[in-house]
Amino acid sequence: MNDVTLGDGLEVLIDYRGKTPAKLGSAFTDSGVPVASALLVKAGRLDLGEARFVDAETAARWMSIPTARGDVLLTSEAPLGRVARVPSDDPVVLGQRIFGLRGKRGVLDTGYLYYALQSDPVQASLRGHATGTTVLGIRQAALRTVRIPAPGWDEQRAIAEVLGALDDKIAANDRVVRNIESLADAIFRRAQSAAVEPGVTTFGEIAEVSGGGTPSTRVPEYWDGGVRWATPTDVTRLSAPYLSETSRTITDAGLGACSSSTYPPGSILMTSRATIGAFALAQVPVAVNQGFIVVNARKARHQLWLFHDMRSRVPEFLTHANGATFLELSRGRFKSINVAVPDDDRIDAFNETVRPLHDLAAQTVLESAAVATTRDELLPLLMSGKVQVRDAEKRVEEVL
Repeated sequence: MNDVTLGDGLEVLIDYRGKTPAKLGSAFTDSGVPVASALLVKAGRLDLGEARFVDAETAARWMSIPTARGDVLLTSEAPLGRVARVPSDDPVVLGQRIFGLRGKRGVLDTGYLYYALQSDPVQASLRGHATGTTVLGIRQAALRTVRIPAPGWDEQRAIAEVLGALDDKIAANDRVVRNIESLADAIFRRAQSAAVEPGVTTFGEIAEVSGGGTPSTRVPEYWDGGVRWATPTDVTRLSAPYLSETSRTITDAGLGACSSSTYPPGSILMTSRATIGAFALAQVPVAVNQGFIVVNARKARHQLWLFHDMRSRVPEFLTHANGATFLELSRGRFKSINVAVPDDDRIDAFNETVRPLHDLAAQTVLESAAVATTRDELLPLLMSGKVQVRDAEKRVEEVL
């Protein structure tokens, strides 16, 4: 298999390093053309939900070369090496730490490039061409010298099509999960408004409110065991509020040496410091670090009600937080916050409707994880030629 440098394989390389609205005599606006930043490139996609905007005139002066649907976005630093694709031909402005890449027809297929950039060898090459001590970053001149393994043009397109089918399934599942979440939230709001004189209590009275801790990192025997151990990052990176895996694990000895219990499936995990109010329902037994409030209703029938109630009240929770370096909502303060709960009949009717929705959403998330695993396993095999496209297609059919 031949290699091609990005300098030889690209038709378009968009790099507007140094441009800002202020330098263009303008400013960010409340609406208009979204500005894509490196932080908005997540899990292979561009999430413009938290994008800032500029007006159309500023966008036109900023983007002398506009993006096109399907272009690859590559973050140049902080973080380096994340990729996404431009989802449409709608105007979008590329921020300072993001490249726009378009392959040269007949040489480097843009869809194939999207997957190649995510492969371990190319990620390693990006890091190898980067500079910086505190933050790694790559400049355009160095990026152009990065080599991409490149089979023939038709083979590239076939690989992109196979892997794209898996990503399409994941995207479809994501839409299903978002719709389920919206439906469950709507059912909660309706049940909440229909409740007649709900009982008012506190979180501390209606639930066990717990927290976690971190075993000493100086003791190797505490780490890499069989106990899943969650940090806030494990929750904030989720596309849906169902936690099945954690980035780190601890041993039984590590669990005994920190302030966390092993919390059961169904536990409500809420981040409580720095980022306050990111949520997950544990799908497996899990321990947590000190960045969480963990809630388990004393009566199981109240658990999902509390989950929806808590998610709807994050702005209120922020008013109870304090801290000089970063905001933190203490467990003691959280326990004292009031919560309204309907009578048992209404709670049971709520659960009868909502619980199957959460079960379906959690199962769909697991299905997406399995599809993503298949995609990630096929990527290096297809790029190296160890698996032929026709064989990969059979495996894809099995998971779809």
